Amino acid sequence: MKKIVSILGARPQFIKAAVLSRIIQEKNEFSEIIIHTGQHFDKNMSEVFFEEMDIPKPKYNLNINGIGHGAMTGRMLEQIEEVLMDEKPDLVVVYGDTNSTLAGALAAKKLGVQVAHVEAGLRSFNMSMPEELNRILTDRISDLLLCPTITALSNLKAEGFDNFDAKVVLTGDIMGDSVAYYGSLSPERSAIIEKLSLDNRKFILATIHRQENTDDPKVLGAILQALNDISSEALVVLPLHPRTRAMMEKFALSFKGLAIDPVGYFDMLQLLKYCSLVITDSGGLQKEAYFNQKPCVIAREETEWIELVEAGFARIAGSYTEELKRACADYLDVVPDFDIELYGREVGTTIYDEIASLLAR
Repeated sequence: MKKIVSILGARPQFIKAAVLSRIIQEKNEFSEIIIHTGQHFDKNMSEVFFEEMDIPKPKYNLNINGIGHGAMTGRMLEQIEEVLMDEKPDLVVVYGDTNSTLAGALAAKKLGVQVAHVEAGLRSFNMSMPEELNRILTDRISDLLLCPTITALSNLKAEGFDNFDAKVVLTGDIMGDSVAYYGSLSPERSAIIEKLSLDNRKFILATIHRQENTDDPKVLGAILQALNDISSEALVVLPLHPRTRAMMEKFALSFKGLAIDPVGYFDMLQLLKYCSLVITDSGGLQKEAYFNQKPCVIAREETEWIELVEAGFARIAGSYTEELKRACADYLDVVPDFDIELYGREVGTTIYDEIASLLAR
């Protein structure tokens, strides 16, 4: 039986991998081993997803976190290489754009193992973002590039991938599969709306975690000022990422809405279902908002999911207090028509079939 190694390290990767892992188990045509790099190590940011979503427990947990980008990527590369030498997989699957993604792809290619990149071709065109570097480098060394959007496909064509020895496929976005499947289960699995007394209350869901937003006191202060002002009109519920909480304490910044601990996937799906709109700097949550038919205000200067902005489902506001407030006010007044299909359906099966085809060669 052929063997796949999946490299995971962060929340969005757990969510996407859950779909593919379930299909792999159902088909039983090849085996899967999961390496968890430990990039997200907090129980509420990591372990809870494996428990809730029935993802197979990682055979390896590298516990690499809390250090700089270079050191983190280097240690991951070293330890993943050791695991791959022992396991001798036929294919390594990586997801998204984290340090875990790049380290897994590099380790595999240096050992002559094929790489499939789920969520290939995305570009923010901001080379100061570590995620952008991870995307570009991972794409360039992958054998199978699984693109979630036409824009992603076009990006790779513009970069000359038609001339490279790699297969580029438009699959759609696997996160839609996850929201549909787990969203049908979340009312039975989560009581967070009742717990927080939000069932009869208008609220906005916000998440802030990117370093460019958290590590500068002026930037974080401007975002929190916006959230505080907005919360006087509609309650802002803010699951606090550990980094954000630490920086708020360091800079003595306060939040006047409802701050809660990081939540599991079922809780997040319920919050998405009941909220009026989303404010986030997370790429994954931008799409989860769309799949739940909620408008999204993006607290960044750019987005990889440009089709959300072009269709009017999301708006880029950066970290500017007044722009964040204005975008929220606009969406609270007028909700977009979500009757547009952007990302495809049953994407997990398409990705599985592409991987199976590669392994059959």
